[in-house]
Amino acid sequence: MNHVRVRFAPSPSGYLHIGGVRTALFNWLFARQQQGVFILRIEDTDQSRSTDDSIKAILDGMKWVGLDWDEGPFRQTERMNIYREHAIALFNKGDAYWCVCKAEELEARRREAEQKGLSPRYDGRCRSLGITSPPADAALRFKAPQEGQTVIDDLIKGTVVFDNGVLDDLIILRSNGYPTYNFSVVVDDALMNITHVVRGDDHLTNTPRQVPIFSALGFPVPRFGHLPMILGSDKARLSKRHGATSIMAYRDMGYLPEAVVNYLVRLGWSHGDQEMFTRQELIEKFSWDHVQKSAAVFNPEKLTWMNAEYIKSSPPDHIVEPLLPLLEAEGLGNELRNVSREWLIQLVLLVRERAKTLVEMVDWVRPYFGLEVSYNKEAAGKFLTPAISDALDKLTARFEAVSVFDKVQWEESFKQFVAEQGMKMGQLAQPVRVALTGRTASPGLFEVMEVLGRERTLLRLRKGIDRARQT
Repeated sequence: MNHVRVRFAPSPSGYLHIGGVRTALFNWLFARQQQGVFILRIEDTDQSRSTDDSIKAILDGMKWVGLDWDEGPFRQTERMNIYREHAIALFNKGDAYWCVCKAEELEARRREAEQKGLSPRYDGRCRSLGITSPPADAALRFKAPQEGQTVIDDLIKGTVVFDNGVLDDLIILRSNGYPTYNFSVVVDDALMNITHVVRGDDHLTNTPRQVPIFSALGFPVPRFGHLPMILGSDKARLSKRHGATSIMAYRDMGYLPEAVVNYLVRLGWSHGDQEMFTRQELIEKFSWDHVQKSAAVFNPEKLTWMNAEYIKSSPPDHIVEPLLPLLEAEGLGNELRNVSREWLIQLVLLVRERAKTLVEMVDWVRPYFGLEVSYNKEAAGKFLTPAISDALDKLTARFEAVSVFDKVQWEESFKQFVAEQGMKMGQLAQPVRVALTGRTASPGLFEVMEVLGRERTLLRLRKGIDRARQT
């Protein structure tokens, strides 16, 4: 196993799907565990659907989740001559033949076969014609085996047997000169010395088509593994109606890449009852034996729970980095230029127990930027009233008398003041909270004061008193 070579080969026809990320992740973990090679290959021969924007989305998504590749990214459109060369080699060996059937003829035969209850596969009528000088619109077909079985020792599903009698002679080179998927993927896997092909089980039926091509080209057949698909909560294939399926959408929703990776690896793989893994633990403990054979159900709530756990346990400096662009997007760019990184770390520590995502964290930290605060109308109307203004005024004066801010000292002063006034803590704490944050919910009151600092705390208290006296 010292020469393991695996690949992730997405088609750039849209965003990078979370199912694709899970496939890439399992390949990456296996390669890293075996000190092997992880290859990224872009299968872009479908020119009608492939775009450069999609290629960029794939690369960005892979980088965001930290799945680095050792070779590539290779693009199939840059390897067209290689596919043609190997296709013609099969023809010259007698393992492929030119087909001159028109598309409309093939469609008519397919419909006729279906009406008769027969397989709609190609009927092989050009197989024995021996065409050597094909017209420009001819396609090249591979001579599939007609008898026997193709047996796959699947890494995940175990032994899978296919009857060769149901295989048709698939096109390997279209009339426009472009290779088909089932041919180009074999050539690439062979020439890149791929030892293990691990992909979604929607490709399982392609495997008996591809194995004979490996053999006909004289290449060793790699080991195959087919991952069960990811389903939505209704047990249907995961799609947009179940929520976001683009990996970068989760970045924009405030999820940490470590949490997404941890969740995706647990979506179909387990190691005892352990839920949370470091990247190194995943590499050390991963095995195909513990990849489940049945489809996994995507649970957004479980992902959000895991993300919250990562927010709480990650070094706060690690949270600051992805938080910054979200703060910028919310219009806090000017305020960010006036604060230190140390203060941002302090802010993250203040609110991280309350935020399940970084987007939620943005909402929690918003009140701490700037000199003044925006009041929630209902909160201010309930707690910043004339009846409380005198108590707020006296408390603020007591705070002002303390020249140096000390959280412990201010908390003691607050408790003493409440006792002297014969009040309950909540009677004064909530008005102070609203004056400082504009809201009725916040972290600990004196932790809030510590983050705001002496001057802003006093300024906001004075503004709160003014608001209370105006109502």
